[in-house]
Amino acid sequence: QLQASGGGLVQAGGSLRLSCAASGRTYTMGWFHQAPGKEREFVAAISWSGGSTYYTDSVKGRFTISRDNAKNTVYLQMNSLKPEDTAVYYCAGRSYSGSSLYSMPSGYNYWGQGTQVTVSS
Repeated sequence: QLQASGGGLVQAGGSLRLSCAASGRTYTMGWFHQAPGKEREFVAAISWSGGSTYYTDSVKGRFTISRDNAKNTVYLQMNSLKPEDTAVYYCAGRSYSGSSLYSMPSGYNYWGQGTQVTVSS
């Protein structure tokens, strides 16, 4: 249902853009990340219209989430990357409308396979 891409190895201060292509219509979509030994954590989310976006505090001002509904694709532009951003990044989507629980993994019923982001110091 969801296919994530765009991860890679980058130096601190660099940029990456992640993409997540959906095979069908999805409403609120989000990005989460999971570092080794840690739980999956919320990064950013965007409403169906794109008019509402949400970010965890640690990425505000550095990451931007956007979507192109004509392409059923959501993006995560990551700038000023830090070593602590290193993790597997997962995109998530839901098949129902509404933005509640956007920061919780349980708020989504579709998940991509994950893409590795590694930031070297």
